[in-house]
Amino acid sequence: MRIFTVLGIFFYAAVIILAGIVLIAFSLNLPQPQYVTNFFDYLRSSPNARISSGLCGLLLIFLSVAFARLILGRLQREKTIAFETASGEVTIALSAVEDLIRRLTGVLPEIKELRPDVIATKKGILVDLRVVLKREANIPDLTARLQDITKSKIQEVLGIEERITVKIHVAKIVPLDDKEKKKKDFEKEEPTAPFSGYGRA
Repeated sequence: MRIFTVLGIFFYAAVIILAGIVLIAFSLNLPQPQYVTNFFDYLRSSPNARISSGLCGLLLIFLSVAFARLILGRLQREKTIAFETASGEVTIALSAVEDLIRRLTGVLPEIKELRPDVIATKKGILVDLRVVLKREANIPDLTARLQDITKSKIQEVLGIEERITVKIHVAKIVPLDDKEKKKKDFEKEEPTAPFSGYGRA
């Protein structure tokens, strides 16, 4: 599907560039009027040229509509999750689900920043997480835990049985600041027994 989107972008870019070149050429008076007149006369007089130009026009219209629907379909994503209950239909905004996932930053201390992007598709719910980690984080273990927690949290709160896919993109790994370093070093220090420095007289 991605290749069709790229082709659509190149198609629209090529059409717009071609239109721009034609307008610039006319502004500079480069095409001679008789050449343009002869070209259109040829298109009208030749049956093959008329059929070819008509087919090209239909093809351009078809490609334009197809690529427009494809691109707009990818841009205009569903903004809500809908499901039926015994009393009627319930819709949940995807932004509410994103806020729910964003709160997981406090659950996992290794995560410094979490930016979720939730998409509702026919195959289920797709969660794309952009994560900023702290330097001491174990990435394989942390990402596996984050995926499990995200899935279970969505299923627990929304109460849905749809397929949930969680993709994680680690955007940055930042070092600890001085305050966090002192806290970590303090937690690592072994507690000493009270009055350990005093001996018997």
